[in-house]
Amino acid sequence: MENPVIILGANALGRTAKEIFENNGNVVYGFLDDDKKLHQKELDNVVVLGSTDDDGFLKLIGKKCEAFVATDDIKLKKNLTEMLNEVRHVQPVNAIHNNGTLGNHVEIGHGNLIDMGARIGAGVKLGSHCIIHANAIIGVGVEIGDYVHIGAGSIIGTGTKIEEEAFIGAGVTIVSDITVGKRARVGAGSVVIGQVKAGETVFGNPAQKVNG
Repeated sequence: MENPVIILGANALGRTAKEIFENNGNVVYGFLDDDKKLHQKELDNVVVLGSTDDDGFLKLIGKKCEAFVATDDIKLKKNLTEMLNEVRHVQPVNAIHNNGTLGNHVEIGHGNLIDMGARIGAGVKLGSHCIIHANAIIGVGVEIGDYVHIGAGSIIGTGTKIEEEAFIGAGVTIVSDITVGKRARVGAGSVVIGQVKAGETVFGNPAQKVNG
C-alpha cells in the first residue's frame, strides 16, 4: 500500500489502526470523526480533520488516499463502508499488525483489523470488516464471516465456523468444529463446547445460553 490512509473513527480502534499502519511504514493522513469536539485536535500526532461526511477529505479517497473504517458499531461500519463503495468506489484496506502471524493459504477480505500477536492458522477464511484483537489465536481451517469481532486472547479451535456479525469476547475458548451462528454473542472468558445458535448469547464454563 503506497498511498496514505484516512481513518474513519478517532476512537481507541482508530488509534490502534493508526499504530498498525505506521508500524507497517504507511503514512496516516488524518482521522475523520463525527464528534465535533475532536475536530482539529491531534491524536497521537495526527489531526482529526473533520466529519465522516466531509466531502473535502472524502474526495481524496481512491485518488490520493486509502481508507480504513475504525468502529465496532456494526450499523455505522456498514453505512460508512457502503458510502466508500458507492460514492468513492473503493474498499476499505486491511490493517494487519506486523507482529501478527498469518499461515499459508489464508483468504482475507477487505477492511479487517488484525492486532499485534494475533495468529491466523493455515487455510483460514476471514471475511470482511472483522476485528481480531491482540493475541487471538485462530486455528487451522476456521471460517469467519463478515463483521465478526474476536476479543483479545481468544482461542478459536480448528475447523470452527463463526458466522456473520458474531461477537466473541476477550479470553474465550471455542473447541474445534463448533459453529457460532449469525449475530450470536459469547461472553468474555467463556469456554464453548457446543453449537451456538444464531442470535443466542452464551456465557460461562461451559458456556450456557443467557436468557433475557
